[in-house]
Amino acid sequence: MVLVGLMALSLFINYVDRGNLATGATQIRADLGLSATAYGALGAGFYFAYAFCQLPAGTLSDRIGGKRVLALGALLWSVSTLLTGFVQGFLGLFVLRMMLGIGESVAFTTTSKIIASNVPKAQMGLANGVIGFGYLVGPAAGTLIGGLLMAHWGWRTTFMLFGAVSLLWLLPWSRVHIREVKPADNRAGASVTLRQILSRRALWGAALGHFAGNWNWYFILGYLPMYLEMQRGFSKEQMAEVVSSAYLVNALAALFAGWAFDKAIQRGWSPSLTLKAPLALAHLAGLGCMLAMPFMPIRACIALLFVYEICLGFSSPAYFMIPQIMAGPSAAARWVGVQNMMGNMPGVIGVFFAGVLIDAGNGSYGTAFLLAGLVNVLGLVGWVAILPRIAPVDWETA
Repeated sequence: MVLVGLMALSLFINYVDRGNLATGATQIRADLGLSATAYGALGAGFYFAYAFCQLPAGTLSDRIGGKRVLALGALLWSVSTLLTGFVQGFLGLFVLRMMLGIGESVAFTTTSKIIASNVPKAQMGLANGVIGFGYLVGPAAGTLIGGLLMAHWGWRTTFMLFGAVSLLWLLPWSRVHIREVKPADNRAGASVTLRQILSRRALWGAALGHFAGNWNWYFILGYLPMYLEMQRGFSKEQMAEVVSSAYLVNALAALFAGWAFDKAIQRGWSPSLTLKAPLALAHLAGLGCMLAMPFMPIRACIALLFVYEICLGFSSPAYFMIPQIMAGPSAAARWVGVQNMMGNMPGVIGVFFAGVLIDAGNGSYGTAFLLAGLVNVLGLVGWVAILPRIAPVDWETA
């Protein structure tokens, strides 16, 4: 579990570093004179680099190993976070956000490959639950600690501090031993090709579901802190407390879900029922939360937010258990590369388009929340209708 713990810690750092922009949005926009559209462009720049580097990251992981690729990515995203504290305008910040996206793009492809190659199937759910806890508690800690630091010391000092601390993870990671499986190491002894992976209906069902889930998640990550401050009158400290608490509940639900998935499958539940049901429930909760958020009283909105975060957290391990089960060690990195590339397109179009909608509505968030809610229908189609039975793919006959 040391290996899984270190990977979870890397994802924790990953999400702390990427979430700092949203935590400091009001200060950064005021300091650099950014509109909501320009702020959305910063998010789109990050996710453009993040999404389109997924498949290269997966391919590189198969060639030189997940351990090395994850280390290179962590180095890049830590340095970009540190340098953000020195930027003086939109262009410099945009370049560093793209640099951050390139570095962070390796996280899920490498961890999925390492889990598929090193973790017994009976413990795969728990491993993904621990990983999920890491990347979901990251925004909680980042928003709380970052919000408090920014309130007292400003956003520049906070970015420099977080970037410097992030580099320390490389020390224990350099000493861990990992079994690396190459693409040719499948049951048939023949290499799994990218064409075989792309031909799987399951890949595209999972990609569509991932797309819809991330549209909601990234919209919340990118705009909820700013929405609570600018539309609901929260102070920086109040925003940090509410948002970090919601993210913490999300992370705890993911940790519990990983354990529960293993137990359910060991007791004879089918992987399809075990993994698809929480994914569908998360989209139903997301639909209700997004449609209600801009219109209901704030107490009801916060309650619905917590319901959504619990359901989302409980579904989180399934996102990567599915490709790990179906693709296996020899193809998991590239499968996740394609799935995560498609799943992160909302960061490219959704985050930017949300900023455009907010500016077009004279600062109103209603249309952006409405669109985020309706996207959940695509998630239900992907996970429930398109994704077939969850079982290992026989790559010899695929």
